[in-house]
Amino acid sequence: MKLDSIDINILNILQLDATTAIQALADEVGLTNNPCWRRVKRLEESGIIQRRSAVINRKLIGLGTTAFVSIRIDSHNADWLNKFADCIENMSEIVECHRMAGDVDYLLKIIIRDLEHYDDVYQRLIASVPGLTDVSATFSMEELKAGAVIDAATARAT
Repeated sequence: MKLDSIDINILNILQLDATTAIQALADEVGLTNNPCWRRVKRLEESGIIQRRSAVINRKLIGLGTTAFVSIRIDSHNADWLNKFADCIENMSEIVECHRMAGDVDYLLKIIIRDLEHYDDVYQRLIASVPGLTDVSATFSMEELKAGAVIDAATARAT
């Protein structure tokens, strides 16, 4: 889907505040309500806007520790991948999972209370998924940038 400057402005505004009312959004991008609403619906239906959500301050709810877990596996087959996908989908602490190129097969981002909570997640992971040959964690000391807004204008290059 090709994006024009109005679409890009809509995306940039909604990334900062997904609760922006259509009237305020329309005023900001220079449209009336109906054309603005139709554009937002088109962006949602195309999958460019996947969902709208609230950003939670994790520290204020007791989840101030972030672990990055690299995983190496010994078997690359569909059955294993399905079991792994089911496991990580059902572990709410795992907020991201990436299949990697290079020495590591998968990289997980895990949000936890503390090291004891990490150990619980680790034990559940290794008990649920056979064939893990190496599970190594590193812990974030300080979050310098997170939840960055994607500059939708870079989409113009595609």
